[in-house]
Amino acid sequence: MAKLIVSDEARREFANLRRAFNEVNSTLQTKFSQEPEPIDWEYYRKGIGTRLVDVYKEAYESIEIPKYVDKVTPEYKPKFDALLVELKEAEEKSLKESERLEKEIAEVQELKKKISTMTADEYFEKHPELKQKFDDEIRNDYWGY
Repeated sequence: MAKLIVSDEARREFANLRRAFNEVNSTLQTKFSQEPEPIDWEYYRKGIGTRLVDVYKEAYESIEIPKYVDKVTPEYKPKFDALLVELKEAEEKSLKESERLEKEIAEVQELKKKISTMTADEYFEKHPELKQKFDDEIRNDYWGY
């Protein structure tokens, strides 16, 4: 995508998007994927007392945190893959159209250079369909009115 961006503003926005994605991805990979540090219950027993710490320890150990089951990715992955295929097709179509437009621009620029010295025969060599149209109109005695 970065190769297709042409304006400076779009490049800045793309860089901001990439930076935000990397930050979120890094946070998910490090902070939330690690197990919590084990609690030193003996340290707290010395300072607070055995009874209270045992109550907290029992409550802490009874907590069950469910593991996250990703139900979203399987649902949207086929849609995303289809969009990627559609994107590739649109990219190919866009490149072909860009080539066609570049050729047309080159032809127009060449015509612009030669227009003051070009004859009708030279123009009709490059555009035989127009010559055919004019010949048909003359043959059919159609003069545009």
